[in-house]
Amino acid sequence: MTADLRYLAFTAILTASLWIPYVVCQVLTNGFLAPSNYVDPEPRPLPLWGKRADRALMNGVEVLGGFAALVIVAHLAGKANGMTVMWAAIFFWARAVHAVVYWFGVPYVRTIVFTLGYISIAGIFWEIVR
Repeated sequence: MTADLRYLAFTAILTASLWIPYVVCQVLTNGFLAPSNYVDPEPRPLPLWGKRADRALMNGVEVLGGFAALVIVAHLAGKANGMTVMWAAIFFWARAVHAVVYWFGVPYVRTIVFTLGYISIAGIFWEIVR
């Protein structure tokens, strides 16, 4: 497995695990689901950190597709190289930091690491098309 694909796998498991803080918040705040919760999809009240955990999950899912597609295209096209590995590593770590600062509501840092993640995606794209 190439390093690019390894970082894609790391990013996938990170993203797939982002539901955990949200569900922990739900259980701590509202208890386990009751049968009526399955019928009525109305969100139950949450503290702000739980709402941020939900948004961190949604944001992670939203950006995973573009990153995954470009890493796979780079791999299949034979364009994976040291730069794509660097960009994939930066993307993974930016997403990990993004989740944590989102949960804790850290201003400005969230925007910076989100932007760094996008720049990483653009860097992989550049390596493919140049």
